[in-house]
Amino acid sequence: MTGFEGSYLGAADKISPQAIMECKVCWTPYDPAEGDDFRQIEPGTAFVDLPEDWSCPNCSSPKDQFLVAEDPGSQSAADIRLLDDLTAKLVADFTEVWNGTMRDVPLVNAALRVQAVGWRIHEGRPLGVLMSPWFMNLVQLPGEDEDWSGLVAGDKETIAFPSGEYEFIHNRRDMIGGYKACSLFSPMGDFNTQAQAVEVAEAVMVELFKDENRAETDRAQDIRAARESEIAALEEAGNGNAEGALDDDRSVISEPTRRQILTGGLSE
Repeated sequence: MTGFEGSYLGAADKISPQAIMECKVCWTPYDPAEGDDFRQIEPGTAFVDLPEDWSCPNCSSPKDQFLVAEDPGSQSAADIRLLDDLTAKLVADFTEVWNGTMRDVPLVNAALRVQAVGWRIHEGRPLGVLMSPWFMNLVQLPGEDEDWSGLVAGDKETIAFPSGEYEFIHNRRDMIGGYKACSLFSPMGDFNTQAQAVEVAEAVMVELFKDENRAETDRAQDIRAARESEIAALEEAGNGNAEGALDDDRSVISEPTRRQILTGGLSE
């Protein structure tokens, strides 16, 4: 067995779309390449995309009773160790910002904490979501043989994914070095709990790689307009020097849905 071991338990960020799952009660497999004729599930449907009421076609056990039998898209043990090390540094760095300069800012959501969600190696580079009480960003870090120490803070770069092209902002932190970030949410007032925010972050990492989510409209102009509005709001609140608070462009998306997240709120 490779990658995530044990019951699925809804951990969508722990398995890839290629994961072959197996019922731990009757050992019936679910292979995304084959789908499920019994429930009219089309071939190519990932286990994480099955309907919530889907169950084992043989014994009716629910999805959370399935184990990973094989996952060709899972991370290697070395990749997992690398990601654990990098995300620990990211979380420590931005937790320090939270404790040092952001905790008393009116627009932050004190019900949330800094957390890295859904990280994986994509095209040789670490990629995942970093969330905090004041932002949720899609973050890309350099590959093993890359040096991003020369990134200029504020420079913009468009990076392509199956779901579309997204504007990333260059920046750097002392603990993690150079990185690129694409804003998903800021501020974070739409979220009532940490679990709710994590669920949306996990959805991002699934929907990001789906061709059907490709945006038909460029989101850069809306992001810039939202950022200008947000900066003005923070300045009005008296936060003239919130280090780490506005490292990247932001977009404000209400009523978060998976599609809205990955089309900059332009899907409606």
